[in-house]
Amino acid sequence: MSSKKTLILNKEQIKQKSIRIAYQILEDNFEDETLVLVGIADRGYVFAQRLQAILKDISDKEILLIKVTMKKTSRSLSAGTDLPVDMAKDKTIILVDDVLNSGRALAYGLGVFLNVPLKKMRTAVLIDRSHHKFPIFSDYYGTKLSTILKEHVTVTLEEFDNEEDAAWLV
Repeated sequence: MSSKKTLILNKEQIKQKSIRIAYQILEDNFEDETLVLVGIADRGYVFAQRLQAILKDISDKEILLIKVTMKKTSRSLSAGTDLPVDMAKDKTIILVDDVLNSGRALAYGLGVFLNVPLKKMRTAVLIDRSHHKFPIFSDYYGTKLSTILKEHVTVTLEEFDNEEDAAWLV
């Protein structure tokens, strides 16, 4: 892998894209009184926390947050949540991650809710890499990025990485 890093998004751009995604979520789900954000640990959960804060600032909706923890490299679904998945019953959920690459993590996140009757499910990611191996797409995204398979996208978020917010192509 090359040691060359190219900045995709800086701190201000990540903030702007997060606000835009929050407004899109709100516009698409204006009739719902409650939305459930489901963040995929670790950076997806941090991103979901940020979206929750923005949504609470710009709307009077109840915004619930569930954390999904999984082994992203596993070939079988093994995931857990910090709150009962039944909280999402008959509600709209937005599955949140930092980067959509193959779609495996979002597909596994979807799997956690297969036995819960939902109103609808949407996905939100900061960066969509367009290398999907699973039939998963992003409903809300900050940036769509066409890359070669050897390239990797790295996102740093202050709350998790103790570094300034940034997205890099490595």
